[in-house]
Amino acid sequence: MDPAGDRPDVILVVDDDEDIARFVEFNLRLHGFEVLHAGDGQEALEMIERHRPDLAVVDLMMPRIDGLELTRRLRADPMTSALPVIMLTAKGMTVDKVHGLSAGADDYLVKPFDTAELVARVSSTLRRNKEFREVSPLTGLPGNSRIRREISDRVRSGVDYAVGYIDIDRFKSVNDRYGFVRGDEFISALARSLHRAVVSIGLPPAFLGHVGGDDFVVVCTPEQVRPLTFRAVEDFEKAADKLYDPTDAERGYVELKDRRGNVRRAHLVTLSIGVSLSDARKRFTDPLAAIAVASEMKTVAKSQPGSYVAVDRRRADGV
Repeated sequence: MDPAGDRPDVILVVDDDEDIARFVEFNLRLHGFEVLHAGDGQEALEMIERHRPDLAVVDLMMPRIDGLELTRRLRADPMTSALPVIMLTAKGMTVDKVHGLSAGADDYLVKPFDTAELVARVSSTLRRNKEFREVSPLTGLPGNSRIRREISDRVRSGVDYAVGYIDIDRFKSVNDRYGFVRGDEFISALARSLHRAVVSIGLPPAFLGHVGGDDFVVVCTPEQVRPLTFRAVEDFEKAADKLYDPTDAERGYVELKDRRGNVRRAHLVTLSIGVSLSDARKRFTDPLAAIAVASEMKTVAKSQPGSYVAVDRRRADGV
């Protein structure tokens, strides 16, 4: 199922053997998937264009367009290049598995297969694909859906946790002064600083995600907040200083022209970090609520000079 709960994942089964196709369809529907069926590769291409399935289970041997050719065509088309494909191969035909994977299949199933293996392969391939799509191309860090799942996992486990929302103060001044390429370097530097901070605090492992732009989220224990944020701020400020042109770094500000040609000064970047705590004082069971409070506290942090960490210590009754 789609982790966001909006709709079931749609699986396209491509097989000219009606019995196998019905077996696959029945068992996938039983586990909450929506299933479409195509009898060969040509029909599959037409259905994929119309319905945009989330994954295709493709038999290797079919008339007209076989599984290998279908997979090659899917990978060659930008609109379908990311569609996950599980190839069905005959027992003992190692060469078929190699050819299938070489053509671009994500996984394979050897016939005959049982229901548990079918569902497990489909579910794990979908999960990997979604997590890959969520990853920020700039930082390699997981995005919003994965962040929500991480908080949900902590809610289910019943542990105390903290959510930190981090962004760069005066980031726009960097883009305006140097351009977005240099701006991306500042974002990458923050990602590295946060990662080093996460690693430095040890166990239990903290989670680091990238919301987008210069916004990041960390999920950790309440006790880890102080050492993690201290290390991140210290590390990032040193890294950021090196990304400025030497003249700007030395004088401690950049000069920018507004639309009317007036020159204004912008101080060097710092970090604002807002933290929400889910513990005995206040318990968050909704990931979005925990993130919202952390974002609110980040706004509080921005009202303070320099890098600042604002922690929400209000109780559940608002006191």
